[in-house]
Amino acid sequence: MLYESGPRLSDTLAALAEQLDARDAAVVREISKIHEECVTGTLPELAQRYAKVAPKGEIVVVVGPPVETPPAADDELEAALDEALTRLSPSRAAAEVAERLKVPRKRAYARALERSK
Repeated sequence: MLYESGPRLSDTLAALAEQLDARDAAVVREISKIHEECVTGTLPELAQRYAKVAPKGEIVVVVGPPVETPPAADDELEAALDEALTRLSPSRAAAEVAERLKVPRKRAYARALERSK
Protein backbone atom coordinates (compact mmCIF):
# COMPACT_ATOMS: atom_id res chain seq x y z
CA MET A 1 0.00 0.00 0.00
CA LEU A 2 1.27 3.44 -0.85
CA TYR A 3 0.00 7.00 -1.04
CA GLU A 4 0.34 8.95 -4.28
CA SER A 5 -0.70 12.26 -5.78
CA GLY A 6 -2.99 12.45 -8.79
CA PRO A 7 -0.48 13.95 -11.25
CA ARG A 8 2.10 11.23 -10.51
CA LEU A 9 -0.32 8.30 -10.30
CA SER A 10 -0.02 7.06 -13.90
CA ASP A 11 3.78 7.15 -13.86
CA THR A 12 3.87 5.35 -10.51
CA LEU A 13 1.49 2.65 -11.74
CA ALA A 14 3.55 2.20 -14.92
CA ALA A 15 6.77 1.87 -12.88
CA LEU A 16 5.11 -0.65 -10.57
CA ALA A 17 3.87 -2.63 -13.58
CA GLU A 18 7.39 -2.69 -15.04
CA GLN A 19 8.87 -4.07 -11.81
CA LEU A 20 5.99 -6.24 -10.57
CA ASP A 21 4.39 -7.38 -13.85
CA ALA A 22 0.62 -7.51 -14.17
CA ARG A 23 -0.34 -7.88 -10.52
CA ASP A 24 -3.84 -7.07 -9.40
CA ALA A 25 -4.16 -3.69 -7.75
CA ALA A 26 -6.66 -1.13 -6.56
CA VAL A 27 -6.62 2.66 -6.70
CA VAL A 28 -8.74 4.07 -3.90
CA ARG A 29 -9.56 7.74 -3.89
CA GLU A 30 -11.05 9.82 -1.08
CA ILE A 31 -11.29 6.96 1.44
CA SER A 32 -14.06 7.45 4.01
CA LYS A 33 -15.46 10.49 2.27
CA ILE A 34 -18.72 10.97 0.40
CA HIS A 35 -17.09 10.67 -3.06
CA GLU A 36 -15.05 7.55 -2.27
CA GLU A 37 -13.99 5.63 -5.37
CA CYS A 38 -12.27 2.27 -5.74
CA VAL A 39 -11.02 1.11 -9.14
CA THR A 40 -9.49 -2.35 -9.52
CA GLY A 41 -7.53 -4.01 -12.29
CA THR A 42 -4.00 -4.98 -13.19
CA LEU A 43 -1.19 -2.47 -12.80
CA PRO A 44 -0.86 -1.90 -16.59
CA GLU A 45 -4.64 -1.43 -16.95
CA LEU A 46 -4.73 1.10 -14.15
CA ALA A 47 -1.70 2.96 -15.51
CA GLN A 48 -3.41 3.26 -18.89
CA ARG A 49 -6.70 4.39 -17.32
CA TYR A 50 -5.08 7.19 -15.32
CA ALA A 51 -2.71 8.28 -18.11
CA LYS A 52 -5.56 10.22 -19.72
CA VAL A 53 -6.93 12.06 -16.69
CA ALA A 54 -5.16 12.52 -13.39
CA PRO A 55 -7.55 12.02 -10.48
CA LYS A 56 -7.89 14.56 -7.70
CA GLY A 57 -7.92 13.99 -3.98
CA GLU A 58 -6.18 11.65 -1.60
CA ILE A 59 -5.11 8.48 -3.39
CA VAL A 60 -4.04 5.10 -2.02
CA VAL A 61 -2.64 2.34 -4.24
CA VAL A 62 -2.96 -1.22 -2.98
CA VAL A 63 -0.94 -3.87 -4.85
CA GLY A 64 -1.83 -7.53 -4.61
CA PRO A 65 0.61 -10.40 -4.00
CA PRO A 66 2.49 -12.01 -6.88
CA VAL A 67 0.67 -14.66 -8.85
CA GLU A 68 1.91 -18.10 -7.87
CA THR A 69 2.98 -20.21 -10.78
CA PRO A 70 2.20 -23.91 -10.58
CA PRO A 71 5.20 -26.21 -10.20
CA ALA A 72 6.72 -27.44 -13.41
CA ALA A 73 5.44 -30.73 -14.73
CA ASP A 74 7.81 -33.70 -14.83
CA ASP A 75 8.04 -33.70 -18.63
CA GLU A 76 8.85 -29.97 -18.66
CA LEU A 77 11.55 -30.48 -16.02
CA GLU A 78 13.05 -33.43 -17.88
CA ALA A 79 13.11 -31.59 -21.22
CA ALA A 80 14.86 -28.61 -19.63
CA LEU A 81 17.35 -30.91 -17.89
CA ASP A 82 18.09 -32.83 -21.12
CA GLU A 83 18.97 -29.57 -22.83
CA ALA A 84 21.05 -28.29 -19.92
CA LEU A 85 22.90 -31.60 -19.52
CA THR A 86 24.26 -31.29 -23.06
CA ARG A 87 26.39 -28.37 -21.92
CA LEU A 88 26.64 -28.56 -18.10
CA SER A 89 27.43 -31.02 -15.32
CA PRO A 90 24.42 -32.55 -13.54
CA SER A 91 24.89 -30.26 -10.54
CA ARG A 92 25.08 -27.07 -12.59
CA ALA A 93 22.30 -28.18 -14.92
CA ALA A 94 20.05 -28.86 -11.92
CA ALA A 95 20.83 -25.48 -10.39
CA GLU A 96 20.11 -23.62 -13.64
CA VAL A 97 16.88 -25.48 -14.36
CA ALA A 98 15.65 -25.28 -10.76
CA GLU A 99 16.05 -21.52 -10.76
CA ARG A 100 14.42 -21.07 -14.17
CA LEU A 101 11.44 -23.37 -13.51
CA LYS A 102 11.10 -22.48 -9.81
CA VAL A 103 11.32 -26.08 -8.63
CA PRO A 104 13.23 -27.36 -5.59
CA ARG A 105 16.88 -27.86 -6.38
CA LYS A 106 16.91 -31.32 -4.77
CA ARG A 107 14.13 -32.44 -7.13
CA ALA A 108 15.99 -31.09 -10.15
CA TYR A 109 19.29 -32.62 -9.02
CA ALA A 110 17.75 -36.07 -8.46
CA ARG A 111 16.22 -35.97 -11.94
CA ALA A 112 19.50 -34.72 -13.44
CA LEU A 113 21.38 -37.64 -11.93
CA GLU A 114 18.82 -40.09 -13.34
CA ARG A 115 18.96 -38.46 -16.80
CA SER A 116 22.79 -38.37 -16.95
CA LYS A 117 23.22 -42.14 -16.41
